[in-house]
Amino acid sequence: QVQLVESGGGLVQPGGSLRLSCVASESIFNFNNMGWYRQAPGEQRELIASIFIRTGGTNVLDSVKGRLTISKDNAKNTVYLQLNKLKPEDTAIYYCNAVYRSNWERYWGQGTQVTVSS
Repeated sequence: QVQLVESGGGLVQPGGSLRLSCVASESIFNFNNMGWYRQAPGEQRELIASIFIRTGGTNVLDSVKGRLTISKDNAKNTVYLQLNKLKPEDTAIYYCNAVYRSNWERYWGQGTQVTVSS
């Protein structure tokens, strides 16, 4: 059973930065792509960034482009989300997601809370 474990969330002031990590229980080359979603209270979960594991190609939601960067460390089986210039509206639970290459099954982490407040 694939496990994804997120970490790095917390309370940060507006304008601050955080780096979220998602560690997979197996080689990330087993996945076609991995991504970060977020869900604010009362809102639907939305995809904000994704990365294709073999090519390293990335996609970032237009509304957060320039403030968020997704990256990976193959040796550590880890995908990161760097959050800069954080705003109160970035407050949400951030979830890691991975799509398995062999059967397209989708896996989720447990989520990590990001709260942006002064």
